[in-house]
Amino acid sequence: DKPIRIAFVGRPNAGKSTLVRAVSSARPKVADYPFTTLNPSLGVVRVAPEASFVIADIPGLIEGAAEGAGLGHQFLRHLARTRLLLHMVDIAPPDPDADPAKDARALVQELRKYDEALYRKPRWLVFNKIDAVADADARIARLLRALRWKAPWFMISAISGKGCRELSGRVYQFISAPVEKRKGRRAA
Repeated sequence: DKPIRIAFVGRPNAGKSTLVRAVSSARPKVADYPFTTLNPSLGVVRVAPEASFVIADIPGLIEGAAEGAGLGHQFLRHLARTRLLLHMVDIAPPDPDADPAKDARALVQELRKYDEALYRKPRWLVFNKIDAVADADARIARLLRALRWKAPWFMISAISGKGCRELSGRVYQFISAPVEKRKGRRAA
């Protein structure tokens, strides 16, 4: 029984479950409505014959999750067992008035309100749905500036698999490294 090494956090419909399906044999439900994920879903990511790690997909987090809003409160405690948080950011939200930078900062504050140790865990940004917009590079550059991001970040399309193998490889390198060599702190 492998410990949970990484977990995906993000807003509802950011593509967390789709990414779990893309990189592991797990088959969580994927649908185009908020809170499709009602229970944590675990998957094993195999990057080589003898190299794998366990990932957890938890329900999307919304503002107020630390106080019990949405489904987040009952699942935030699962994140304490992880080594790395992959913060999924939807760069093509369906709402034209959405502000992914504001949403990312709000999610980080929910982590902090719930548990300071959880807030301090290494966290990488994963920009998803790069295939859904023509200006993905420009959008990501704006988000990185707005968040003052200095930690690792990745561009992926969970639905097509683009960038997912590279992300999995980097995650495995991170969790396999001695603790003193791990990087992953961030702003936001």
